Amino acid sequence: MQPRIPGLAKGMWVTLRTLFKKPVTIMYPKVKETPVPRARGVIALDQDACTVCMLCARNCPDWCIYIEGHKEERPPDKPGGRVKVRAELDRFDIDYALCMYCGICVEVCPFDALFWTPEYEYSEYRMGDMLHDKDRLQDWLQTVPEPPALEA
Repeated sequence: MQPRIPGLAKGMWVTLRTLFKKPVTIMYPKVKETPVPRARGVIALDQDACTVCMLCARNCPDWCIYIEGHKEERPPDKPGGRVKVRAELDRFDIDYALCMYCGICVEVCPFDALFWTPEYEYSEYRMGDMLHDKDRLQDWLQTVPEPPALEA
């Protein structure tokens, strides 16, 4: 059996050397980290832009988006015009306990109804509270940053 003194001494030297250095971690509850501009936090919903097309729910690999809607008839703008039919959103829920933050739902939305927000503090004590409804997702819309300006 070979003596392991050199390996042990090297390990003790690394421990002693890093013992007095400033830690590189951020002490989370006391110090809040500023996320990068394109960070993926929670998904926000613009209810007015949503047309209940269900592309986000169909393309979600985790099936964590639940959508229900109905169609409403609206009177024509002009006399003798055609009656308009518009889909109205009844339920839009995202289960963040299942979501893997892939961003497919945001990318496939043709009406820009879903947005990434940099908010990352939305943990809950109960697993059932991770199901965010449409009103809670609408509240996250206030935290969506402005899109970057287009290049000239």
